[in-house]
Amino acid sequence: MSDSTVSRPQNIVGGVFLIVAAALTISIQDVVFKLFSSDMTLWQIFALRGMLAIPMLWVVLWAKGAHRGVVRTAFGKWPLLRSVFITTTFLAFYAAIPFLSLSTVGAANYLAPVFVALLSAYAIGEAVGPFGRLGIVLGFAGVVVLLQPGTDAFSPWVLLPVVGAAFYALAHITTRVKCQDTPLSALSLSQTVVMLTAGVSVSGLIYLVAPQDDMLREYPYIFGMWSDIGLLDWLVLALLAGLTIVIGMMLAGAYQAAPPAIVSTFEYSYLVFVAIWDIVFFGISPSFASVTGMTMIVAAGLLVLRRRAKTAMKQ
Repeated sequence: MSDSTVSRPQNIVGGVFLIVAAALTISIQDVVFKLFSSDMTLWQIFALRGMLAIPMLWVVLWAKGAHRGVVRTAFGKWPLLRSVFITTTFLAFYAAIPFLSLSTVGAANYLAPVFVALLSAYAIGEAVGPFGRLGIVLGFAGVVVLLQPGTDAFSPWVLLPVVGAAFYALAHITTRVKCQDTPLSALSLSQTVVMLTAGVSVSGLIYLVAPQDDMLREYPYIFGMWSDIGLLDWLVLALLAGLTIVIGMMLAGAYQAAPPAIVSTFEYSYLVFVAIWDIVFFGISPSFASVTGMTMIVAAGLLVLRRRAKTAMKQ
């Protein structure tokens, strides 16, 4: 049977439930990162989490019978490039977490749909439409309001999740154009291996270069050496590894159950969860400018997704 005659799942309620659950789980993962970022370096966390996640993932793939041929596919050129883009996204995102509120980091990162629309128009020749163009303008205006450049409230760290959003958009475009038929198991394994490699490689580079003492004192999370690992640290790393696998499965399940444009709209529930965690765990209440900027970015994302959502509902 050809792909054109296959009836795609339209379980919108199930898809929305899974994506909201995934957003909640991601927000919990980010809280864990922020709480324990002072104890281990970013690269140490990525390396050790990857070492734990790979055998966990392999057990899941073996149990589902999806392990055959997965390694060869995972190390193809385009799955690896996509994984590099996603790894850069997460590194940029988590590098900024100790220095910013989760709400600010999350809002900046959710510029991804705006970048996707921009890249779709100029990289792969897809029409954006008037709502898409309006969303692009509104999204970047929201970033200006959120960042407040030229004022005392501006932090250069907020540029990192914006860069991360651009790489996340590149990952989406690569998936759509070059990895459309690649099994999710291969993409997941490729991503986990690349994240592990990034953690080990940068850790080795820092060890060889030996950053200056003032950089170590000011930014130990970025430039510090690996710290000793206790039982609690291993438990946290195991939790992060498990959350990574669960999140991947829920995201895949959500996008398989319902039209992607509808699912993407509900990804913004993440911002609600991190705003709550900022208040509960860190005593940070968003400023008026932050709320305004986040609202503009969310509205921009919804505008970009609006035409695709209408098309998906008609299918």
